[in-house]
Amino acid sequence: MKTQSKRRRQPLSPDSSPNPFDILTEEIVCKILDHLHNDPFATKAFSLTCKAFYFIESRHRRILKPLRPELLPRIFHRYPFVSHLDLSMCPRVDDTTLNVISSTWKATLQSINLSRSRFFTNAGLSSLFVNCSGLVEVDLCNAMQLTDLAASAIAEAKNLERLSLARCKSITDMGIGCIAVGCRKLRSLCLKWCLRVGDLGVELIALKCKQIRSLDLSYLPITEKSLNSVLQLQHLEDLVLEGCHGIDDDGLSTLDQSCKSLKMLNLSNCQNVTHTGLSSLINGTEQLQQIILAYGSSVTSDLVKCLNAYSKLQSIKLDGCTVTWSGIKAMASLHSPVKELSLSKCLGLTDDGLSFLVQSHKDLRKLDITCCRKITYTSIDIITNSCTSLTSLRMESCSLVPKEAFVLIGARCSFLEELDATDNEIDDEGLKSISRCSKLSILKLGICSNISDEGLAKVGSSCSMLKEVDLYRSVAISDAGIAAIGDGCPALEMINIAYNDKITDNSLVSLSKCRMLKALEIRGCLGVSSIGLLAIAVGCKQLTVLDIKKCFNINDNGMLPLAQFSQNLKQINLSYCSVTDVGLVALASISRLQNMTILHLAGLTPNGLAAALLACRALTKVKLHASFRPLLPQSILGYMEAHGCVFHWRDKAFQLPCMFWTNAKEEPSKVAP
Repeated sequence: MKTQSKRRRQPLSPDSSPNPFDILTEEIVCKILDHLHNDPFATKAFSLTCKAFYFIESRHRRILKPLRPELLPRIFHRYPFVSHLDLSMCPRVDDTTLNVISSTWKATLQSINLSRSRFFTNAGLSSLFVNCSGLVEVDLCNAMQLTDLAASAIAEAKNLERLSLARCKSITDMGIGCIAVGCRKLRSLCLKWCLRVGDLGVELIALKCKQIRSLDLSYLPITEKSLNSVLQLQHLEDLVLEGCHGIDDDGLSTLDQSCKSLKMLNLSNCQNVTHTGLSSLINGTEQLQQIILAYGSSVTSDLVKCLNAYSKLQSIKLDGCTVTWSGIKAMASLHSPVKELSLSKCLGLTDDGLSFLVQSHKDLRKLDITCCRKITYTSIDIITNSCTSLTSLRMESCSLVPKEAFVLIGARCSFLEELDATDNEIDDEGLKSISRCSKLSILKLGICSNISDEGLAKVGSSCSMLKEVDLYRSVAISDAGIAAIGDGCPALEMINIAYNDKITDNSLVSLSKCRMLKALEIRGCLGVSSIGLLAIAVGCKQLTVLDIKKCFNINDNGMLPLAQFSQNLKQINLSYCSVTDVGLVALASISRLQNMTILHLAGLTPNGLAAALLACRALTKVKLHASFRPLLPQSILGYMEAHGCVFHWRDKAFQLPCMFWTNAKEEPSKVAP
């Protein structure tokens, strides 16, 4: 009590000037800060209130995600107690930067994310791991420049528990061996796409790192030889063997070990493994809760019988597999409490099979039947009647399901939180019924031509918890429907209203009320202009992703408010807009902007583009028309690339304005970016 009293009387600010906030204890102020950590602008405003708050905030901050590495020198002294450092927005991190980090936070740093950073070497990593002995988590994904020398530096991190080396394609068994010897406390290791790591490296990890809980070996050229050692790990819970084509039935049949602690097994894209190999692999497993066999061998009774002994099995994912009637009957006979079933793109799945299956697993919470094109009203009737506790139903492109079936979903599945009805026959009556699902947070209605403002308005007024709405090419939707969403869904974070010709600026004004909006896609909405974009910029300050491709009426007048108000913006597609040099240079002032697609801007000149590129210092990815490549100074391109920016050059012809395509949903990869 005496200590607390003394602390209360002590001024919070380093200077001696009177401050009314000095009556608050530091504990109370820190409690306030704890509630602001998700809003960077609120934290900044807090710290600027007075010197006392500025002082406390600098010492309270534990998590740091700088926008650019050049900002690091300024924050080293301000934030002395950082424990979690995320440099994923800093493409250029060199050895000097790592040296400074390791000396500044050597006593506090516990985790660092370098997954999108380049230019550092084993020397910088060695300094980091030697000095920061408290590091327990490191993410080095995509560091394709790292070799075994870097792996030997990682081995200095004696207390490391979680390590991700996905796509570190130059590290070999030798480097992994060094890590195995040095990092004995590892609990989670990801080696996905480490193509030069084979059985030897994996065996060394299994022999030396006995505390491993999670191991991702996806796409490694391994065989059953290393699996014997892996299965001896007494604490292993998650094992991912996706795309390990060297694993087959013959090899698995030779296994003489079992892993009793295993809870999740992923054998996706392992076409050489059938029920014979699966049975050998999971034999003796007692805790299995989830199994993923997507895009593998056919689902037969023999395959499913391998799962009979696992009473705790809750999740089965068979996406892309051919399903047989015998396999369906066997799954229906499983005694485990299956809560999640994924049958997306399963060939052979019919009404009879699906209906028989769900009637035996009435406790299902999540069901995915995407692109199961043979199911009809019958399946939906039995699903909704049997599985009334569903929280997630994904049924994109179930083309034979009639509009009447969607009424059943809303009437019987009141706990639904996610519904994907993309490219279906759902109409307003179905939407009105689904509006009874008051907990709905994700609703996807792309390419649903039968819905209109009437049904959407009911959803907007009843489903206040909606966070994600997809109305891509739902061409009957207009401003009135969007207004209902804007008024009734204050938690909305993402909305896609692309290629809807009835959408105007009024829709954007309505959406500007959604203060939490982070992603907005309005590409091809010819009725929107800079006026609507102004409303979004002013109202939606959390916006991070914006797609305004083919919004021909958006010009520089829309870019200026974005530059002023949308300081969280990270990604934008400006293709085909009426933006000129002036607008692009203004946009470049956004300090967090990382990704820009700039194709066919008629008012853009090489000089304007060069100025914008140099001003936008956080860029990591830019898509440009190939015609600009010879017109830009090579020194500028070299400078940008040296700072971590990657250029993608496209040579597609200009597309004339067109609102509708008669075929399927336009994928971003199939059109001019």
